[in-house]
Amino acid sequence: MGAALGLALVATPAVAAPRKAARPAATKTSKPVEAPKPATPLLLEEVLASSRFYAPQVLEALARVRGAEGRLLSAEAAFDTVFSANAETRLTGYYDGRNLETRVTQPLEKWGGYAYGGYRVSGGTFPIYEDERYTSQLGEFKAGAVLALMRDRMIDDRRFARVQAEADLALADTDRLMVAIGVQARAIQAYNNWVFAGLRLKVYQELLKLAEDRQAGIKRQVAEGARPTILLTENEQNILRRRTLVVQSEQALGVAGTALSLYLRDADGNPIVPDVRRLPETPSKPLPRPAQPRDLVMQRPDLRGIDIRLKAASQRLALDRNAFLPRLDLKVEASNDFGRTGFGGPSRNGLESKVGVTFTLPLQQSAARGRLAQTNAELDAFKARRRFLEDQIFADIDGLGIAVTNTDKLVGIAADEADRAATMAVAERRRFELGSSDFFLVNVREESAADARVRRLDAAFRQTVARADLAAATADLDALGL
Repeated sequence: MGAALGLALVATPAVAAPRKAARPAATKTSKPVEAPKPATPLLLEEVLASSRFYAPQVLEALARVRGAEGRLLSAEAAFDTVFSANAETRLTGYYDGRNLETRVTQPLEKWGGYAYGGYRVSGGTFPIYEDERYTSQLGEFKAGAVLALMRDRMIDDRRFARVQAEADLALADTDRLMVAIGVQARAIQAYNNWVFAGLRLKVYQELLKLAEDRQAGIKRQVAEGARPTILLTENEQNILRRRTLVVQSEQALGVAGTALSLYLRDADGNPIVPDVRRLPETPSKPLPRPAQPRDLVMQRPDLRGIDIRLKAASQRLALDRNAFLPRLDLKVEASNDFGRTGFGGPSRNGLESKVGVTFTLPLQQSAARGRLAQTNAELDAFKARRRFLEDQIFADIDGLGIAVTNTDKLVGIAADEADRAATMAVAERRRFELGSSDFFLVNVREESAADARVRRLDAAFRQTVARADLAAATADLDALGL
């Protein structure tokens, strides 16, 4: 009714438009005044699209995702190629040696070591304890690699830091999805609360109009002596009671619109209180019920989050076991000097290759044993948490399935009751107009019909909320507009 009244008010200028207005100045061209267009109904899809992109909770979760992406990029820095250069010359003293050295180092991901290559050139003389600085006149090129054969071969601190950063990014994304699901479910409830508040207002406005229209007929009958004067007072009391219901419904509609503005926002993220003229004539259809809701459980973000934590803990367990291994590193290197013989003599000329191993065995592993026990305990805790969460989700889904089934039944029962109550009210009004019924009974029938319509709306609202809760519990992203 509120939407209809709003449309009527909007259409009023169109009625007045044909009336002649004052003639404008001859030098100006007047343009026809267009009637305002009626407001388009606010649909659920518009609200879900707004909350999906502009809700502050979603924007906060997206910011956390970007932060996790930054941490992952920082962890990737452990595998960045590094270039270094060093130049040195003696300014005073017996020796006049000078040298320049550059080096490029590339960490290796699969063998836990690194590869390197470089160039150096020197001139002048060096003391015997710096004999390794000598090169041929065109310098020396060198390349080599250090490979881990036991400890750090499969996993090391660098690779685990990257795995942990990837897990943090995946967890931030699952948290974002959990937040989005919760926001969309609450947006559906807020939207339907606003729509049903408008429909309840319409019911009470129509109920009030019946009493106000009847008042004119009663006045005429009282003036003719066909009805007692007290009937006017009784109907006025009836009008006041129904007007109270209208005012209370208007208040509920305003509160519902304010609550909906948390999810209906403009491109700048500012809340928009919906115009009552945009109230739909009928409520939106409830979300579809999944055929096998239990089959959708595994796509829930919270379960996925525990699986991500389990995977990260498994990687930490591998890192802890890695600490028990002895370190056996293999080093290979080749170098070659070019050009004429330098000040260091001919021993620097030609190709030189080297190979070596380094072995380290910790005799006590107290720290490693402690970390291993801690990680095993975390794995057991995550497994127990996942089992409980899965059981809880199944219980929630079964309970929501029962609620959906029962609300579907209640909607059908309430619809039948509302139809019968409306039929009784129409028949009683006709009997009252014919003088076969009394004023008290016709009011009871009308108010019973209005109450039945409100109960039908309440049942439909509960059905909509139950469907939305089931969609959120099963992470039905399509139904939630995600």
